[in-house]
Amino acid sequence: MSSVATVAIIGGSGLYRLFDPERSESRRVATPYGSVEVTIGELGGRTAAFITRHGSDHSVPPHLINYRANIWALASLGVKVILSSSAVGGVSPEYPPGTLVLTDQFIDRTSGRADTFYDEGSVQHLAAADPFSPELHEIARRALAHENLMDSGTVVVIQGPRFSTRAESLWFRAAGAHTVNMTMYPEVPLASELNIDTVNLSFVTDSDAGLTPAAGTEDPDAVSHQLVLARLAEAQPRIVAAIETIIRALPGDFAPRELIAPDAVAAVLSRSTP
Repeated sequence: MSSVATVAIIGGSGLYRLFDPERSESRRVATPYGSVEVTIGELGGRTAAFITRHGSDHSVPPHLINYRANIWALASLGVKVILSSSAVGGVSPEYPPGTLVLTDQFIDRTSGRADTFYDEGSVQHLAAADPFSPELHEIARRALAHENLMDSGTVVVIQGPRFSTRAESLWFRAAGAHTVNMTMYPEVPLASELNIDTVNLSFVTDSDAGLTPAAGTEDPDAVSHQLVLARLAEAQPRIVAAIETIIRALPGDFAPRELIAPDAVAAVLSRSTP
């Protein structure tokens, strides 16, 4: 199987396997930040790489994911496009459970995460006004026109692993967020730092802490780990089909944005591995 994959999928909660085991290959890729297990297979007529963020047994919490290792490993395989899937809570009534969202903005509320490759020998300031690729976003929007889809959305990325308080949920909504998640930062800007474009497909599993402001009010869609996993399991065929649809729509000659000087990217990718 080819060692070069220009397209990668990063799977969130509930998406731990993507390819037929008989027609895919798992590899341990060494990086300067630690090793990463990457599966190479075929999806949508393309050779693709796949990483599951939390591990195949969901053992890695969001604040301990080795984001730099994941992105460096994909870049070393030749990846130019990352399609990420995410489980999100809806903090706006227009984004109810069961909705697919093409995220186009984020608000970072994390802390202490290693969020740049340019922390030694080179200072690079990433332009991040459009953190997700507008071109990929439009390709995905057109490809999924048949879906129950919100074609834009702002996600607030929280530290995790705890879920939001009721006050935080209402605050995020007042700040203009539509969804809440724990993993899109620093994954997205790290990819941009290596000139990899990203597009995100989120599935709304719950209403976060609940959209009803009265304390003690029952909300059957209020977030819990069990609820998230149950709804993701039910929606997995739909999510995988949407991912495949987007991949099939990607032009073969797609060229990502050049947000960082190529020589600076090359210097990062030339760092020695253990």
